[in-house]
Amino acid sequence: MLALARIICVVMVVIIPMGHAAERGKITVGSKIDTEGALLGQMIVLVLENNDFAIEDRTEFGPTPIVRKAIISGEIDIYPEYTGNGAFFFSEEDPSLWKDHKKAYAKVKELDLQENGLVWLTPSPANNTWALAVRGGLAEQEELDSLEDFSKYVSGGGTIKLAACEEFVTREDALPSFEKAYGFKIRNDQMIVFSGCNTAQTEKAAAQGTSGVNTAMAFGTDGALAALGLKLLDDTKGVQPVYAPAPVVRREVLDQYPDIENLLTPVFESLDQETLQELNSRIAIGGEGAKSVAGSYLKKQGLL
Repeated sequence: MLALARIICVVMVVIIPMGHAAERGKITVGSKIDTEGALLGQMIVLVLENNDFAIEDRTEFGPTPIVRKAIISGEIDIYPEYTGNGAFFFSEEDPSLWKDHKKAYAKVKELDLQENGLVWLTPSPANNTWALAVRGGLAEQEELDSLEDFSKYVSGGGTIKLAACEEFVTREDALPSFEKAYGFKIRNDQMIVFSGCNTAQTEKAAAQGTSGVNTAMAFGTDGALAALGLKLLDDTKGVQPVYAPAPVVRREVLDQYPDIENLLTPVFESLDQETLQELNSRIAIGGEGAKSVAGSYLKKQGLL
């Protein structure tokens, strides 16, 4: 009888840790449909999985409005977002504050918690801002270095065909803000519009001249620009907000698992501009999978 009691105790010692791990629950991770969204989403997935969370992977879920609706409704629990999108989410605020890294983060963190119960965790120091890029040959031939140069070229009847996503074309803080500030207008027949904001797609179209495309929607942390022979046009007027990537999580989830913040802080703090450009390039140009790139980087940094 005594021997049987000892066996039961040993079994219980083994079972208790397993039960504890299972209690860490299921976290649904989302992201936007673009190269960097997939990369950052997979970093979140891998770090949480490595710390005993059961993960439902819904990365590359959709464009910004769809992902926002999903997290507010509780359909997803966490996803990577950009501080500059506070100008889109809270358009009544002073537009100038979104152009300052620290002020933008502090304000969107405050407002999203108050209005939507969402918590912004520590952001990256990088700035993945909206941008326009043109084919290198066109830039050299027409001396296009800045958006001011581009405006003169477009307004003067220069041949233009833009590849962009619907969000970039329609959002007031994206292409329309460039057009207003620099005084040019790109007509609908001068665009090819994609549903997802994947700059790998738009930049490839410009590099290859697909359907006459010579200009592409781009992001500041894109690593494919130089490799594809594209010239990023300088936003000399500082039209765009700072788009620092950060994890956004539902308050209920963070309250239940507060260590999520400590797990993800060193990840995002390590992602400066050059690092994101290099990692994005491995996906967009090198053809590696987002999960593979995310995993190798995290292991190299000692974060897995």
